[in-house]
Amino acid sequence: MSNYDALLVMSFGGPEKPDDVIPFLENVLRGRNVPRERMLEVAEHYYHFGGKSPINDQNRALIEALKAVVKLPVYWGNRNWHPMLADTLRQMQADGVKRAVAFVTSAFGSYSGCRQYAEDIAKAREAVGEGAPEIIRIRPFSKHPKFIEAMTDRVRTALAELPGGKLVFTAHSVPNSMAFPTEGKTSPYVADLDAACAKVTANVGREEWKLVYQSRSGPPTQPWLEPDVCDHLRATMTDTIIIPIGFLSDHMEVLYDLDTEARQVSDELGIKMVRAGTAGTHPAMIEMIAELAEQAHELCPANCCPAPVRPPMAGGPPAAGGGRPAGPPTR
Repeated sequence: MSNYDALLVMSFGGPEKPDDVIPFLENVLRGRNVPRERMLEVAEHYYHFGGKSPINDQNRALIEALKAVVKLPVYWGNRNWHPMLADTLRQMQADGVKRAVAFVTSAFGSYSGCRQYAEDIAKAREAVGEGAPEIIRIRPFSKHPKFIEAMTDRVRTALAELPGGKLVFTAHSVPNSMAFPTEGKTSPYVADLDAACAKVTANVGREEWKLVYQSRSGPPTQPWLEPDVCDHLRATMTDTIIIPIGFLSDHMEVLYDLDTEARQVSDELGIKMVRAGTAGTHPAMIEMIAELAEQAHELCPANCCPAPVRPPMAGGPPAAGGGRPAGPPTR
């Protein structure tokens, strides 16, 4: 018997039509010192694809697949766009849900992919008030065998198309201050990425692999994880299989940063590039989530996945943030 009376899928959210783009980005950037011209630049990524992010449809597909195997009601709440998490918790409360397990669409521990979702839950429960459902969040699952199985299968498919391609894994770049353990605070992001990439590489019978990053969103003065995927392509000029292991679905940052920008760089260099699929609704992923929904889960420790240290503004007080936010802003 499950320890919970509902499963909650939590995600980032994304606009569904052109009129949603600016309000969505304003939600993402609220409280951060990001120039409006930068926000408008990011908005063009969405307008390039008709003003709609694919992430919501991909979450709908995930939820439909889960409903076929999970013996619990399945709900859905987002951080930055409808359905908003607080609204979902109100519906869950009205439906009599007392205790739910939450699956977050982020496999690797980082502030934006782990702790910030815990903060989102606390804020949403506070907004709902007395009687808000208790939400127990499944912790990052990058080491789970079924996640590794799904990614291994995606890489095998890509290798069949480009057998000689070098394996290059990508993940969202984040500030160094939230990527590594520091002063008693745990941040498993890079270590867990390395472990997952090595395991998938071994599973497909390869030995060499490279982890690079994409979608950097901070000011040049702040150290972020490198190298950038496009810089890596220019430096190596080698046929490449790009594996977006840090992203669970083919949302905007995959479509724009890889399928558009990295593809353009590859074409300009005259090299072959194949982009492996994300885990998405791979059967192993659905099995994994269904299994996790039946288990008891502990909360993350208080010192996990610290928030990034924001760089100060020149001649002024510390900034709320710089450049694009420290975390996935374009989904």
